[in-house]
Parts: sequence; structure tokens; C-alpha cells
Amino acid sequence: MHTVQISLHILALLIVLALLFDFMNGFHDAANAIATVVSTGVLRPQTAVAMAAFFNLAAVFVFHQLHVAASVGKGTIDPSVVDHYVIFGALVGAIFWNLVTWYYGIPSSSSHALIGGLVGAAVAKAGTGALISAGLLKTILFIVLSPLLGLIFGSLMMLMVSWIFFRSTPRKIDGWFRRLQLLSASMYSLGHGGNDAQKTIGVIWMLLIAAGQSTGDAPPMWVIISCYCAISLGTLFGGWRIVKTMGQKITKLKPVGGFCAETGGAITLFIATAFGIPVSTTHTITGAIVGVGASQKMSAVRWGVASNIVWAWIFTIPASAFVAAIAWWLGTKIL
Repeated sequence: MHTVQISLHILALLIVLALLFDFMNGFHDAANAIATVVSTGVLRPQTAVAMAAFFNLAAVFVFHQLHVAASVGKGTIDPSVVDHYVIFGALVGAIFWNLVTWYYGIPSSSSHALIGGLVGAAVAKAGTGALISAGLLKTILFIVLSPLLGLIFGSLMMLMVSWIFFRSTPRKIDGWFRRLQLLSASMYSLGHGGNDAQKTIGVIWMLLIAAGQSTGDAPPMWVIISCYCAISLGTLFGGWRIVKTMGQKITKLKPVGGFCAETGGAITLFIATAFGIPVSTTHTITGAIVGVGASQKMSAVRWGVASNIVWAWIFTIPASAFVAAIAWWLGTKIL
């Protein structure tokens, strides 16, 4: 990969912008990890976000192989087209879409907003030849597969729990799963941190390689630590506009349903992170919640709300790509 001339103050500005996106990722996606545990009454909101933030940060000690960071940094767009203008456009496009969806309380994907931003900025600079089709196809495939896997694992967990505890009283089940939901929410937050923080690591790593400040072997440790800290701080502040949509508008959840949704979602995230696939935690938990509701009865799911969320998913990549292309052009004028 060729080295481009980037001044230190522009490099620092873009790293701060990337960490701002990472913070907003945690802020925007906090609902994914805590909505179920808050809506079931197991934890108070402040306690839930503190727990989620802790496990977002703890993921740095669990997911040592940075496969997702490598997929984003090297497997999405051709590294030879990466410069400060492309990174600027990608981050502005992703941040813009995050702000819009947060304002309207739409649980969209920060991950796919970032992918869309990279695509839009790269195409604006060098055309479609700048895209790495294999990496993008894998990401696009998991737009469908991650909610589907969440749905399957969530519904299977619900059916398995119903079979195991069919002789227990509702009161006893509620008591058990209020405690178990603490474990499932923690595991989901761990998976969220492990997958999502690595996406920003990949972007900063890509930028540092382009500037000749890092090798392609591994990102610097300060990048890894700062990205995990940024996403956990964002989670700590919490995106409260989205919590209600995720926790109650899709389907009414009880502690047993919350446990099954979080566990099904966590399994999906752990699998995706192990294989280096940058999936959407929003898509995953939404699919798991729908699976839990549908396993009880189809009418338990508010399909109108679910379909509105799906439309937001469809528009995420093209919308963030469009804004990123404009931001790339502006960046060439002002940076």
C-alpha cells in the first residue's frame, strides 16, 4: 500500500473523529444490550448501562484475535485508494446516519453505516473498482443472516426453556430468569464490544497504514485500548430514544424472553466475531426478540414496527454512502 502525505494535525483530527464515531456507536447501540433487561424490570436503566459499558470494555481481554478489524481495514475497499479524504468522508457519512436514526428512535446499524460510508467515499474517489467484492458480499450476506440467526437461536432458546421448565410455576420461572438475565445481558454486551469496537480499530488502522505510521501486521495497542474505551463510554451515556422501541414496541418481554433473546443474540455475535464478520448488533438482537415473540405466538410480534425497522436497515448503507460521497468532495476542499 502506498503512503500518502498527511499532516499530524489532520491525522489527529481524523483519529478524534473516528473515536467520536466509536462513542456514538456505543451511545446508539446501548439499547441493543440493555433494552430487554430494562423493559423486563430486572435492572434500573442506570445500572444496566453501567453493566453494559463494563462488559464492552472487558471484551478487549476476551477477543484477542482482531479478525473483524482486519475485515474492515483490509477487506472492504482497496487499501491503495485510502487517504485522509476517504476516511473523512466515511466517518462523516456514518456519523450523520447515526444522528438521524438516533433522533427518530430508529434502531439502525452503526456498523453498516460505517461500511456504507467507506463504500461511498471510495467510489466517489476511484469508482466501483475500489470496492473489494468478496468482503462486501460477506457483509451484505450477514445483513440477512445475522437477524435470521438471532431469530433462530432466540426462538430455539425459548422453546428449549419452555420444555425444560414446563412443570414450574410462572412465579418460580420469573425468579430464576431475573437472575439469569443478568448473565445473558452481560454476554450480549461482551459480544457487542468485541464486534463493534473492532470496526473503528480497523478504520484507524487503515488510516495509520496510509500515513505510514503503522504496519499491516497489527494495529498499535493504543488504538485498541482507545476504541474499546470510547465505545464503552458511549454505552454508559445510553441512547434512550431507542430503548423503548427495542424493549417493548416489537414484542412484550418477560425475564425469560429477555434471557432467551440476549442469549440467542450473544451466540450469533460470538460466532461472527470469531470468523471476522462485521455484523450489526442491532439486526442481531432485533431478530432474536422477534424469534422469542414468534415462538410464543405470531400475533405477539408487532410486525408493523418490525417492518419499519427493516426499511431503516435497507436504507442504511445507501444513505450513509451518499452522504459520505458528498463529505469526501467537501474534504478535498477543506482538509
